[in-house]
Amino acid sequence: MTFSIAARCTETGQFGVAISSSSPCVASRCSFTRAGVGAALSQNITDPRLGDAMLDALAIGRNSAEAVAGAVAGTRHADWRQLLLVGQAGDPVIFTGTQALGICGQQLGTDCAAAGNLLANDTVAAAMVTAFEAHEGQLAERLIAALQAALAAGGEAGPVHSMGLQVAGEVAWPIIDLRVDWSEDPMADILALWEVYKPQVDDYVTRGLNPDNSPSYGVPGDL
Repeated sequence: MTFSIAARCTETGQFGVAISSSSPCVASRCSFTRAGVGAALSQNITDPRLGDAMLDALAIGRNSAEAVAGAVAGTRHADWRQLLLVGQAGDPVIFTGTQALGICGQQLGTDCAAAGNLLANDTVAAAMVTAFEAHEGQLAERLIAALQAALAAGGEAGPVHSMGLQVAGEVAWPIIDLRVDWSEDPMADILALWEVYKPQVDDYVTRGLNPDNSPSYGVPGDL
């Protein structure tokens, strides 16, 4: 029902996640990033509390393995969960419970972790990591490339309907948080959203930090 990737950019310090599912509104329940801390995903039979729990553990000095182990130990239903975590340093970590649905896959990269459940085949997770590591450009575009590779490798067993892209940068809020909550072609829609939002990412950070220097919006009535 879901395939996703969590990653870090060692050049910019950004963290990001990208996720797709046949279920509606997947990013609203499964995606978690925190500036200066990490990127997490909580999926399969989702418990959104575990995403924040893993990032909270990283924030107080736990490594990724300890943070995931703590989240697993702290829930009664760990067997139903699939968790991904990437922190500032150390190896990314994936946990897939024994009750995860259908064909499950997971693959670790140097700076990323990809996993899925109810997949069309067991090559999907590896395809995401390969695409992420091979693609050049900013983190958001590398994450999108990973989702495209997952779809090309077969994706889910059924059609995907929702997708999300979230990136945490130098401020407390996500600098990119794009969602397609229900669509017959969420990949096309997320690409269209990204093309609109990409030129404005830095502008929205400036507007939050220093509105005196913020660029205009270019809309009627905006001087």
